[in-house]
Amino acid sequence: MKTVAILQSNYIPWKGYFDMIAAVDEFILYDDMQYTRRDWRNRNMIKTPQGTHWMTVPVKVKGKYFQSIRQTELDGTNWAQNHWKTLLQNYRKAPCFEQTATWLEPLYLGRQYQYLAELNSHLIEAICAQLGVATRISRSSDYDLAEGKTERLVDLCRQANATRYISGPAALDYIDASQFERAGIELQWFDYDNYPVYPQLWGEFTHYVSILDLFFNCGEQAGQYMKYVHPATHKELI
Repeated sequence: MKTVAILQSNYIPWKGYFDMIAAVDEFILYDDMQYTRRDWRNRNMIKTPQGTHWMTVPVKVKGKYFQSIRQTELDGTNWAQNHWKTLLQNYRKAPCFEQTATWLEPLYLGRQYQYLAELNSHLIEAICAQLGVATRISRSSDYDLAEGKTERLVDLCRQANATRYISGPAALDYIDASQFERAGIELQWFDYDNYPVYPQLWGEFTHYVSILDLFFNCGEQAGQYMKYVHPATHKELI
């Protein structure tokens, strides 16, 4: 049985995003989809003494024309230094800051990016490596794309030789489950509930921040606070 998930790339996503990657055999970055403003594509939250704070990567938007995530260019380079400075200011007192900064700082200051999808995929793959997640990460551009929301997902699964598709619960509103059934592909919904609390700086605990918060606070023990990254339980908990 081969399990596939398909999601748009996000900027430094929360831990649930990486749990979904760990739970499947192939994770397809769906970056041929429309870039959406004020969304997770180019921003995410961290914790600060003043509460949660958005870190946003500036991008060039072409107005009313269709613009895929893959086509979206970054607007300038100063954002990288600014984001690293923000992380330094808010997490330098965290227990695992030095350990995390060793691999994370070069991702911000050691190279430049032209496209949002390039930035996101590079960060996602680096974080997966730190978690020990060996799932194959591919891109929708590696495949032919059919028309229709559900039709396209089903066809991507077929091309990837998937027998099971894992979807986030937000897709309940638009996925036509009968199309997966007719294609002989099992459809399952990912469960983001019941995450354990971990030691966290700055007031009331929240799960819904970038996974970088978990790394700065827990370092190499980050996987203990996730549900699918441990080798012994990988792909068996769905």
